[in-house]
Amino acid sequence: MREVRVLKGHGTGNDFVLLPDLDGDLDLSDEMVQALCDRRFGIGADGVLRVVRSAACDDPDAAGAEFFMDHRNADGSSAQMCGNGIRVFARFLAEEGLADPAGMDIATRGGVLHVRRLESGEYAVGMGAATGMEAIASVMVGNRSYPATGVHVPNPHAVVFVTSVSAAGPLDRAPEVSPEHLFPEGVNVEFVEQIAPGHVRMRVHERGVGETLSCGTGACAVAWAVRRRGEAPERIRVDVPGGTLHVEERDGELELIGPAVIVADGTLEADWVAAWS
Repeated sequence: MREVRVLKGHGTGNDFVLLPDLDGDLDLSDEMVQALCDRRFGIGADGVLRVVRSAACDDPDAAGAEFFMDHRNADGSSAQMCGNGIRVFARFLAEEGLADPAGMDIATRGGVLHVRRLESGEYAVGMGAATGMEAIASVMVGNRSYPATGVHVPNPHAVVFVTSVSAAGPLDRAPEVSPEHLFPEGVNVEFVEQIAPGHVRMRVHERGVGETLSCGTGACAVAWAVRRRGEAPERIRVDVPGGTLHVEERDGELELIGPAVIVADGTLEADWVAAWS
């Protein structure tokens, strides 16, 4: 068993383990993902991003671009997309000389997305159009129930507007969302506090992970919901515990803008890999 290269990165505190596996040689089991994301016995992260060439991957969504972002939640489950993760993924490709930072396409389970590096060093991701749900969900926190707006970007989200994000409580468990049939595969829940026109604060509980410092698709869902509540600018500022994101909407298309940070680059010991393979 060979050593495996591994990197650690984050986007506004939403952190990831990156596994460069360009030729699709790595057998990435759910157990290995869980071990990598363990913050005491592993590297620690909200999820894993496997970097693989689409031609070397048997996932049916690995098509339409040279590279596929195989995104796994911390519990090992697959996820459609990650707005913070794809920026870190794009920075890796750009710095490895594998893609043009001025513009690159990346295949995900949520479709092929276009990413570009801005002069500021931040990355902008074309997230496509959000899909709102006609049915109104209900989110229970403690003894209080809040109405929630269902949005897919393409991950499922339930957006809850509150007077203060502290109303969400500790978020050490997934909020109860009903009716259950609205989100059969689980849902990310965002609690949103209005600061000023075009400026909100957000906390999120992500399915398969727990509370995270940021959620890129969640920020897009929130911006979409904010604009449909009334007059709001095209560009929405979303403050999250890990920093600040911006979402712009033009002609129904969303673009997510934020930082992408690579923290470390190293290797996994062969014995450790063998133990989880």
